[in-house]
Amino acid sequence: MIKLVYCFGKRPDLTDNEFFHYWKYVHAPIGAKIPGLRRLVQSHTLRVPGRPADFDGMAELWFDSLEMLTAARQSPEWAAASVDEANFIDPHRTAYFITEEHEIL
Repeated sequence: MIKLVYCFGKRPDLTDNEFFHYWKYVHAPIGAKIPGLRRLVQSHTLRVPGRPADFDGMAELWFDSLEMLTAARQSPEWAAASVDEANFIDPHRTAYFITEEHEIL
């Protein structure tokens, strides 16, 4: 199983509540249509006093193989999700990487 991990910050004009609401209830249904997607998880950052977070959220997208991920990234559904990101993500605060999990515990 291959996982894409995508970390990002919210647009500066959005409150935390606006950002998390849009991501969960508007963007997630768009992303859930990506072909070959086996699992989709959102991690919403918790605010800890004195410890500013580097990112406001993290999305994890699982695919059966790197080939399935590559094909998904060429799909119209991926394109639609990418276009929608402008509605809530700060494009200057993003990072992503592709992983293969090795469960320890």
